[in-house]
Amino acid sequence: MDDQNKNLLLATGLSFLVILVWFILFPPPEPAPAPTQPAAVTADAQLTPPAAAGAAAGAPEGAAAPAPEAPRLAIDTPRLTGSVSLQGGRIDDLSLKGYRTTLDPASEIVRLLRPAGGAEAYYALFGWSPGGTLDFADVPGADTPWTVVSGDRLTPATPVTLRWDNGKGLVFTRTLSVDDSYMFSVAETVENASPEPARLAPYGLIARHGEPSNLERFFISHEGLIQMADGKLTETGYKDARELAVSEAERARLEATPVAANGWIGFGDKYWMAVLAPQPGQSFTAVQKWVPAADVYLAEARYPAVTVAPGETVAVTSRLFAGAKEWATIRAYQNEGGIDRFIDSIDWGWFFFLTKPMFAVLHWLNGALGNMGLAIIGLTLVLKAMLFPLAYKSYVSMARMKELQPEMEAIKERAGDDRQKLQQEMMRLYKEKKVNPAAGCLPILLQIPIFFSLYKVIFVTIELRHAPFFGWLRDLSAPDPTSLFNLFGLLPWAAPPPGSFLALVFIGALPILLGITMWLQQKLNPAPADPTQAAIFAWMPWIFMFMLGSFASGLVLYWITNNLITFAQQYIIMRSHGHTPDLFGNIAASVRRKDRAAK
Repeated sequence: MDDQNKNLLLATGLSFLVILVWFILFPPPEPAPAPTQPAAVTADAQLTPPAAAGAAAGAPEGAAAPAPEAPRLAIDTPRLTGSVSLQGGRIDDLSLKGYRTTLDPASEIVRLLRPAGGAEAYYALFGWSPGGTLDFADVPGADTPWTVVSGDRLTPATPVTLRWDNGKGLVFTRTLSVDDSYMFSVAETVENASPEPARLAPYGLIARHGEPSNLERFFISHEGLIQMADGKLTETGYKDARELAVSEAERARLEATPVAANGWIGFGDKYWMAVLAPQPGQSFTAVQKWVPAADVYLAEARYPAVTVAPGETVAVTSRLFAGAKEWATIRAYQNEGGIDRFIDSIDWGWFFFLTKPMFAVLHWLNGALGNMGLAIIGLTLVLKAMLFPLAYKSYVSMARMKELQPEMEAIKERAGDDRQKLQQEMMRLYKEKKVNPAAGCLPILLQIPIFFSLYKVIFVTIELRHAPFFGWLRDLSAPDPTSLFNLFGLLPWAAPPPGSFLALVFIGALPILLGITMWLQQKLNPAPADPTQAAIFAWMPWIFMFMLGSFASGLVLYWITNNLITFAQQYIIMRSHGHTPDLFGNIAASVRRKDRAAK
């Protein structure tokens, strides 16, 4: 086998590797963990808050008392709708106006936060932990009945202020405000009108009751607890949180991460998140844990304890992000709001040094072109332009290898069965002619991280969710919805459901177009003389076609565009070196070969 064919086989193997690494089934659902006893509540220099709503009232740690009759204040912003419960002052009812659960314009908008007592409760709670002579009855907690002082509707223009008097000289005030996007500000004060100093500590927490039912359960996207502590990002999945709760040493580490000046903590889903973001420069203790007795996951920000002297007032302000993981929005909070590395709340993956700039270009192109599909095509053109110098050298090397074919054949005849002599003569020929036989594989090697990075970008970024292209492609983050099963909608029955075996077999129009473009690119060169190699190359486009059939249509669109650009580049470069590809002749030759094989 000559070196050129070895390179072609290596390129084939690398291409298959790119797809096979990502062609992985979703893991099965995990069994629910068995409940164990809750941890004890303590009060020390940092002061531990009640782990979730209801702890102060004697309920199991992490449990929240339902409050169906509690009065509420409406939340209404350009992007959010919901309400705040005056029982505990919880932000526990929130939906996103700009996002629907499905492509159907009549489907429900996405609901992010839900009140305690209902299915999949998910809410934010703020309060004060008691210290010294105070106990939980002396500070506002999960079930505190707050009184409205000002405002009857929380909007960007109208904050609301709540008040609670403990009857012992401590008066607590909470002012809630919200911006035009997804950021809440929670300003809390405590005024000491008693004759004794009061020691207490503010905190904020986000509680999530049970593991969410709508998890993607795909390793490429993190879902669970997220935390940034002075530049160090920690991602803890729900299963990991349960396992860490069993280990005392690991639990202690997870439950007490000191943050000196910059950090945030919360929960991240694939497209949405709820995160506590203390003010820049504010120290706090970040806590992530699972409470087995109530099956509640907690993300807490515990602020340092303070002593409020008689006649003094102490204030602290925290922030809560609750919304969609939009790149531009999160980036603005990072750059203008001082939230350290907030953009890393999006799971960029191992190739973050590629995925971050790649998405930035994609986002800019989408803004300029007004269509995410066209932006993917534009990004492909940019990537191919950047790689063109290497691709040019590769194609030139392949062309020169073809020119050396007669001399290589002569060397083989002279060397006979002497493998060492053959290799020495070949290397001498390459050196004299200044040809690198491995150069043809370099573009393929570079395509691997690019493919991985683009797959990640399309899979995890909300900008691709429900992003249309043209025609039947209404969601570039989902597989092509058409199917051979019903002749792309011409026959009066539905296509197989995504993920089913029939859907893998009866692929859509876009994957078929991928196979055709890959096959045409192959036909720029004659088929290898070796029958085994010829068979491998003949089947490769159609194998890729089926393997990529269930991938996001945006990724398939990239691959098709890449094939077409590569085809044009190869054709032009081969012609510039005096070799005009016989495309139709190569196609006819492959048909004749099949006819002879059939006979």
